[in-house]
Amino acid sequence: MSSRGRDRARALVLEAPGRLVARSFDLPPVGDDDGLLRVEACGLCGTDHEQFTGALFPGFAFVPGHEVVGTVEAAGPEALERWGVQVGDRVAVEVFQSCRTCDACRRGEYRRCSRHGLADMIGFVPAERPPGLWGGYATHLHLPPDALLLPVPDGLDPVVATLFNPLGAGIRWGRSVPATTSGDVVAVLGPGIRGLSALVAARDAGAGFVLVTGRGERDRPRLDAALRFGADAVVDVGADDPVAVLRRASRLADVVVDVTAKAPAALAQAVALARPGGTVVLAGTRGSEDTPGFSPDTVVYKELRLVGALGVDAPAYLEALALLASGRHPFADVSRRTVPLEGVADLLADMAGEGSAPPPLHGVVVPGA
Repeated sequence: MSSRGRDRARALVLEAPGRLVARSFDLPPVGDDDGLLRVEACGLCGTDHEQFTGALFPGFAFVPGHEVVGTVEAAGPEALERWGVQVGDRVAVEVFQSCRTCDACRRGEYRRCSRHGLADMIGFVPAERPPGLWGGYATHLHLPPDALLLPVPDGLDPVVATLFNPLGAGIRWGRSVPATTSGDVVAVLGPGIRGLSALVAARDAGAGFVLVTGRGERDRPRLDAALRFGADAVVDVGADDPVAVLRRASRLADVVVDVTAKAPAALAQAVALARPGGTVVLAGTRGSEDTPGFSPDTVVYKELRLVGALGVDAPAYLEALALLASGRHPFADVSRRTVPLEGVADLLADMAGEGSAPPPLHGVVVPGA
């Protein structure tokens, strides 16, 4: 067992909605069964903004950040054997922990782990729980025994590697869950990084036609990016009817993937875009119980399959990392902004369209910068 108690880590603690406060933490001693990660980069997403604004504030202070890539700085022998890594390896950290023994974990559904589940996801654990370093807005991240680590391919930039999370989501939501196959017509609602990732997954599954939707001027650069990523058509739903566009260009969708956020009307649109017998994957969150225009009877008449999708699994994450390393899609070239810890609050505001700068597709905090 080694001790690193004389060293300190820097982190941002979300003490209350809108209040990110810099704190210093002792680096914990590393035992036989845990470890310590030096954080190189942490991606930001809509969940980060919801935490920041209070929509997902849990009522306690915590270090946010759940799209974490870094280097294993120290770890005990039992931990290294279990994780299959060595000190000095670059890894991605999964957001969920796994006890590896409960029924859900044995089925590979560790996001429903009976010991952990949603209660202590990386980036959502009380800062008062020792050692406090539970999120990616920090120079270091504590690696508990039940953490799940994924090796990052050699040569993959750590900033780009943080896309393992949204790309893994796109692979699971856009291909695996709906069983997208060759020749399918696919509609992706929402042109953010997860929407682009679902587009890529559908294309790689052999989809014959892919439509991507967005809304307004804020989404125009993102819809342009969707075309570069291989979309056959894009639609601003504020100006055009996506159902009419899809009918003119092809036919109604075999698969609809809704990754919109705070867009209550998207559910009705997804149902309208799906062909009879089609599949609708609901992966975005409404932020409201209202579903304007949604008719449950249409689901019955069309005999639709509506599937909810939460989180990602290891196979999708590993495939995402390999795909990023391959360079087959232009993820390295998307509009991106990286900031040190001091710039996180402004970047979150910009990504949500509430700041003074245009929102990038990909925002990343680099704690050591």
